[in-house]
Amino acid sequence: MSDVPASAARSTWNASDWHDALVVEARAETPTARTIRMRPPASAARPPLPPLPRLVAGQHIDVRLTAPDGYTAVRSYSLASAAPGGVLEITVEELDDGEVSPYLVRGLDVGDRLEIRGPIGGWFVWREEEPAPVQLIAGGSGVVPLMAMIRAHEAAAHPAPFRLLYSVRSPEMAYYRAELEELDRVSPRFDLDWVYTRRAPSGWPHAPGRLDVTRLAASIQALGDDALTFVCGATPFVEFVADALVRFGRDPARIRTERYGGADGA
Repeated sequence: MSDVPASAARSTWNASDWHDALVVEARAETPTARTIRMRPPASAARPPLPPLPRLVAGQHIDVRLTAPDGYTAVRSYSLASAAPGGVLEITVEELDDGEVSPYLVRGLDVGDRLEIRGPIGGWFVWREEEPAPVQLIAGGSGVVPLMAMIRAHEAAAHPAPFRLLYSVRSPEMAYYRAELEELDRVSPRFDLDWVYTRRAPSGWPHAPGRLDVTRLAASIQALGDDALTFVCGATPFVEFVADALVRFGRDPARIRTERYGGADGA
């Protein structure tokens, strides 16, 4: 048995270890998605866990569920918030054939605990010291890590302009809609452009349809060729956007992509 006090053993947070996380909030984001907020718990049986390391916008965590028979399933979820304070936020889209997402979206309650590992990632991230303007392009649930970047950018009052092109099936399927539209209204550093693929709001100037090269080119012109571009969504969506950006003459080294499985980009 070690003679090292438990408090000393827990003096640092190891991102490669599994930790308990207490669910402190769970709210519907869309009819098929849920935002979950969690934090490391403390109890009389053990000292509080050390503070989380400083999160970087764009990172993700792993979530592990264990069944009564011992079977485990692990899934990765992007962090929607990189704010300090020890509270982590993810938004989970329910998959019809999913092992983990149906429970997180329909079964999880405030006060429940999850096992988490992370934060993870150092490439698909935005850091405050980055001076260039940023173009964000999201398909469906791919907006989650980009939302962390937007929130970090606003919290820092960073002077570089941010622009989000967000492709969704319909208005009610958009994540963080009210927050994004409010930022678009009040922030001089943020602009928002929607693409609706299935159903647009009444009076919308564009017919519903998938993002095409014309809409993409029009959206990215404002920031210029030196912009750092982040693209996240389903694989076909990301491949289309990244290929088009290179054809437009954008430097591939300035394009960062992250993708998830599935055939539909929005």
